[in-house]
Amino acid sequence: MKGLKGLKGWCGKNGVYLIAEIGGNHEGNFEYAQKLTESACVSGVDAVKFQIYNGDTLVSKVVDPHRNSHFKKFELTQEQYISLAKQCQEKGVVFTASVWDIRALAWIDPYMEFYKIGSGDLTAYPVLKEIAALGKPIILSTGLSTLEEVKTTVEYIQSRDIRYKKKEYLAVLQCTSMYPILDEEANLRVLDVFRNEFQVTIGYSDHTIGVDAVEVAVVMGAEIIEMHFTDTREGKIFRDHQVSFTCHEIKALINKIKKIKKLQGDRLKKPMSSEINTGHLFSFRRALYPARNLKKGTVLKEDNLIVLRPNQGIDARDYNKVIGRRLKKDIGKLEIIEWSDIE
Repeated sequence: MKGLKGLKGWCGKNGVYLIAEIGGNHEGNFEYAQKLTESACVSGVDAVKFQIYNGDTLVSKVVDPHRNSHFKKFELTQEQYISLAKQCQEKGVVFTASVWDIRALAWIDPYMEFYKIGSGDLTAYPVLKEIAALGKPIILSTGLSTLEEVKTTVEYIQSRDIRYKKKEYLAVLQCTSMYPILDEEANLRVLDVFRNEFQVTIGYSDHTIGVDAVEVAVVMGAEIIEMHFTDTREGKIFRDHQVSFTCHEIKALINKIKKIKKLQGDRLKKPMSSEINTGHLFSFRRALYPARNLKKGTVLKEDNLIVLRPNQGIDARDYNKVIGRRLKKDIGKLEIIEWSDIE
């Protein structure tokens, strides 16, 4: 995967792969889309994401003319999307999109390093088939779905190409498809369910207000975080702006993620440098000491031994190994007992 080789899959520059979802926040204004792209690129995210669609190939203008008209107002042209992709590339940021118009695959694919499947297309198998045929990594959002539906779609994608059984080629995101959602609808424990069910990369697509859900998702092990992105929420009517992060907020989040990753550590349980360098391995642990003055030949028993700090001489864990053995020399009360001092 061209853009992710140096990132070890979906790890990202800051330990989590961060996607700024501009989506439709440009509201059909190309100059505003460029401004949002510039701001997203300098925020520190790994990828900037759009939604590529045509109202007439997304919503039936006969059955739902209102929604059809809504999406048509948010359309950008082929040339404009390619320009935005190049803008990202010039900044060293990955460009990606949810491609809702499969006709667009022919011209956008050269600029795509991975594809995002939005929640609404989790069951759109003809769309999944076309995207999987391109053989590029896929991120799948799972709003609106039951676990069984997610399982079936994951199996379908993997049946199209065996590469999608690899973590670096398929990611599944917990998502709830409303804008905004209540805190209890984030349902972040589903991350654990996905981790147990699928051998893929696990992440979270956020539609809450505020940063708490994203931070908790990172703590819970989300490897990908997708956040809607805007320059400001003030004075915005379009709903997506209200669940969006700003450049400043993403920078603050990245600092928080770095701290979270430090706190999480590397999973290896071991004495830490501070414990070793301060000598706490010895000063905090206990050893065996005489409870009173003991003469040569004394049999060591429970009533003439005590365990105290520091751990010098015979470790307290060896208590049972010395019981019943005799001293080879006189040892004063609370003096160090060495192995060489006992028979």
